[in-house]
Parts: sequence; structure tokens; C-alpha cells
Amino acid sequence: MPVLLLLGAPGCAPTAQALASGEIAFEGQNYRIVHVDLRREGLSLHWRDPQSGQPFSSIETLRQWGEQHGRHLLFAANAGIYDHKFAPLGLYVENGKTVVPLNLAHGNPASGNFSLLPNGVFAVYPDGHAAVRTSAAFKADGKSAKWATQSGPMLLIDGKLNEQFVDDSSSLKWRSGVCVKTPTEVVFAVSEAPVNFHTFGRLFRDKLGCRDALYLDGSISQLYVDGEGYAGAPAFMVKPYAGIFAVFAKP
Repeated sequence: MPVLLLLGAPGCAPTAQALASGEIAFEGQNYRIVHVDLRREGLSLHWRDPQSGQPFSSIETLRQWGEQHGRHLLFAANAGIYDHKFAPLGLYVENGKTVVPLNLAHGNPASGNFSLLPNGVFAVYPDGHAAVRTSAAFKADGKSAKWATQSGPMLLIDGKLNEQFVDDSSSLKWRSGVCVKTPTEVVFAVSEAPVNFHTFGRLFRDKLGCRDALYLDGSISQLYVDGEGYAGAPAFMVKPYAGIFAVFAKP
């Protein structure tokens, strides 16, 4: 099980805070897992500096921006898949504002994994609850999100692996994903070595106990945990992000 790490050392943040984070093994591979309790921790999504309008592009840039504004970064992860212009390819909602609308276009080869259907949405709602839904189900719900990213493919749908996945697939990549175990418990995971979709989906189902999980991205994916550094893809693989999840220390 993930261990509890104390994040936010004295002198670095107003108060020490705990975020559940740890490394687990599954079928011979290691994964970094981070649990976010929405009852205690504010999960937010960031693409552009609100003052300059320039994309943050990297976790380090977001961390520095936070420090300049008196906000200490405890956790960060890349959000969903984006296009060749480094803009979100699908739905992107930041602090209640829909910056990019829901994308239900199908079969575009340029969309890569996004077009491996069904794709889905991870959303945090104004009441503080979160959910992972297929894109079609999210649209049918008609609920406005406070924070949301669309990506794909769905890894798990109602406890079942995406039927597109092949057990012995040779498509091995560093992979990141997210699930919602309860309406207020969000779990992020990143592989620390290349794995296929089938294995990564089973991690969420069989090891983490999730019923619905969404793939975030592949070879560029990293998680950052304050005091522990980065896990996931090696630094030379990382490219600019269009959307970064973050948990900042509370004042």
C-alpha cells in the first residue's frame, strides 16, 4: 500500500501537510501512486499564467510561479492529451471556465490514443466531488465542472478493461492515469518503466481497486511530489504540457 509522506517542510510552507504517496509493485513493474483527498486537499488545473497568458508548459515553471505568489506546490501531474499546437485536444475546464469544449470527433488518426475509443473526462465539480466518465456519459450528465480534462482512452469502464486493449501488446510506454475511488478520493498513477495499456489498466482494477479510470498520457508523463521529486518518464522525454494538475499547500 502507498505510504504516507509528510509534505511541506517547516520553513517551506505555512504548515506541514500530509499527502498519501508511495511506490508500489505490480507484475514486476514499479509505479508511483498519489492519493488526493478532496476533503482536505485542493486539486486544481493550470495551463496559462493568468497574468501573462503564457503557458506554464512544465511543472517546474508552475512551481516557481506558485512560490512567487506565496503558494507552495505539494503535488503536480500532467493533464490530458494535447494537439501539435500544445493546446488541449479535448475538454479543458479551469476554475469553472470552459477553455476548450468537449471533443466528440471520432476516428482522426492524428489524435493518436485520444481516438482509441471510448475516451473520457476526469472532472472535479463545484461541490468538491470528482468523477471519471466516458465522454458520452459526461455529456449526457450535463453537469458543469470546476476543473476538467478530456483524454483517452478510458482504461476501465464500470470495472471492465477497455475492450481495445491486447494482453500481449508490444506497445510499451511510460503511462499515467487517474481514477476516482470515491467521490472525494482521487488516485493518480505513473509507471516507472514502459508498460502496455492492458497491464496499466489492470493496475487500476486489480491493485488500486478502481472501477473507472482514464489514461492521461504516455512517454512524456511525470508525477511530482514535494520532497520526493519526479517519477515517471525520464526528463529527456518530457515535452511541454497543456494543463497541469496541482495541489498547493493551504495557508
